[in-house]
Amino acid sequence: MSTDKTEDHRPWGYYQVLSDEPDHKVKRIIVYPGKRLSLQRHRRRAEHWYILKGTAIVTRDDEELRLNASEAVDIPRGAIHRVMNPGTEDMAFIEVQTGDYFGEDDIERIEDDFGRA
Repeated sequence: MSTDKTEDHRPWGYYQVLSDEPDHKVKRIIVYPGKRLSLQRHRRRAEHWYILKGTAIVTRDDEELRLNASEAVDIPRGAIHRVMNPGTEDMAFIEVQTGDYFGEDDIERIEDDFGRA
């Protein structure tokens, strides 16, 4: 298990990889106020998001869910999804990835606020 908790900064916030193993990957993700991640999907992994702090607006296929601290949502493999922080402070969540591949190149961006789609 890697103990390197280097932050990977993005336009929407940043994340730290807490665990990167052959059967799972765990990230702690911070989303800045008013920002959202790409509308995306993954072909080779599912995700479980557990909200630590703040409020999240989660898009999962045709649903829009509002989650608060201590609430969670599952993102099945192939589901179109994104998370947004509607609040005025940083939002934090834990993402647990399961599947057979966890590389960043398994992100299929459908829509992106930062021109990455």
